[in-house]
Amino acid sequence: MFRRSGTPRSTNGPLGLPGISTTGRRAGTFCLLLILALAVQATRVQVFQADSLDHNTANQRLTVERYSQPRGNILVGAEPVTGSAGTGGRYDYKRTYTDGPQYAAVTGYSSQIFGNTQIEGVDDDLLSGTDSRLASWALWDEIARKQNPGGDVFTTIDKAAQQAAMKGLGDQKGAVAAIEPATGRILALASTPSYDPGSFAGSGKADQDAWNKLQADTDQPMLNRALRQIYPPGSTFKVVTAAAALANGVVTGIDAGTGAPYPFVMPGTTTALVNDTTACDEPNQTLDQAMVNSCNSVMGYLGTQVGLQRMVATAEGFGFNDAKLDTPVRAARSNFDTKMNQSQVALSSIGQFDTAATPLVMAMVAAGVANNGLVMHPQLVDKLTRSDGTTVQVMKPAVYRQAISSGVARQVQQLMTDVVENGTGRSARISGATVGGKTGTAQHGVDNTGIPYAWFISWARPSGSDQVPPVAVAVVIADSGATDVTGGGLAAPIAKSVMQAVLDR
Repeated sequence: MFRRSGTPRSTNGPLGLPGISTTGRRAGTFCLLLILALAVQATRVQVFQADSLDHNTANQRLTVERYSQPRGNILVGAEPVTGSAGTGGRYDYKRTYTDGPQYAAVTGYSSQIFGNTQIEGVDDDLLSGTDSRLASWALWDEIARKQNPGGDVFTTIDKAAQQAAMKGLGDQKGAVAAIEPATGRILALASTPSYDPGSFAGSGKADQDAWNKLQADTDQPMLNRALRQIYPPGSTFKVVTAAAALANGVVTGIDAGTGAPYPFVMPGTTTALVNDTTACDEPNQTLDQAMVNSCNSVMGYLGTQVGLQRMVATAEGFGFNDAKLDTPVRAARSNFDTKMNQSQVALSSIGQFDTAATPLVMAMVAAGVANNGLVMHPQLVDKLTRSDGTTVQVMKPAVYRQAISSGVARQVQQLMTDVVENGTGRSARISGATVGGKTGTAQHGVDNTGIPYAWFISWARPSGSDQVPPVAVAVVIADSGATDVTGGGLAAPIAKSVMQAVLDR
């Protein structure tokens, strides 16, 4: 019996090469799918989730990298007011300040624990070296995640004006904002009491303790009163009311009668608007008389004659009701109500009721008048550069609004000059200069029981000059400890010293 001999099945493929079994094909397919899945996952993590992972609080890589090199500087003139120092710790460098309290309202702070504010915050990418504009090969640096040397921020601050502002404020609670009217450049930005941003720049216990102490301080030294706090402007707002009255033909000129009655009983009430001096106690005073003597009855009456809508328009021309006023640091919104009855309009027109402003906006009022009615956008930064000094960006002057015509502005300039020469602003006089100003003493608190705020807004130029004044200033004293609180007595001398510093330059 013969067994048929079988021929083994060939395992060779075409051309005599080894073939792939069904099991092998399945294994290869599975491996390919695994590779594709890994590629999809890697893409999802590295591309779509990269930003969220980079900024996850548990991820310290970027934080360590951020402080692995010195931070770029903030400069006043050609002088850095910031620096960096080695720590010897996990984070190689921390921020330092050459005169922290002097410029805290300008720089803000940069802290390894508590983050960044003001210029330190707005321009953090440039200062830390992560701004794409610092790179020569931006795309490659982005792919490689290369950190460039930090760039520098040049401010518009005038050193002498800033020193005069801080010295004038001293131990008082208050603020100063000074502007160059023709450009909007901020020459001084001071807030007291101040603080040292370098005291909590690191990440140690001492930094935490310093922060906690500042947070617990009831005087709020970390509050930027020049930009972030609003106060009733009191009689300094009468500059806006006078401008509105002239612009809308309610008064034909500064020496024309206003038609204001005395006493002036506010519409819809039985309450007369009272004055602080008997010099106001007569009807139909001229606008110049009303401004020189700071007559509440006259200016409140004029506000009602201008009317709500036109008062709002004039106030907004100077910066009121703007919630996005950036310097580039954002200022708090100054308020002039858009819905009021006539008696409230009267009170608002003398800077009371709900009217409230930052010192920055009141400086814009003075600067707009000085610049023939043209309000420039306030700017705190002059230019941005790379670490080697090459320019990244130069900030150019920008028009904010034409608040009033040049003709009206010249009349208001004369009113403000007369206030300094003949009225409540005499303590702001400067030898060899023409000074225009307006005092204000603003009531606040329940039933006006709070310590009044002392205000002064002003501008100055060399005598005989017809050029736009080089400086306009707003000063507010929120608490001086004095019993006799007046804008002329407390705020005007500070404004004088700041204006003098700029004129001397």
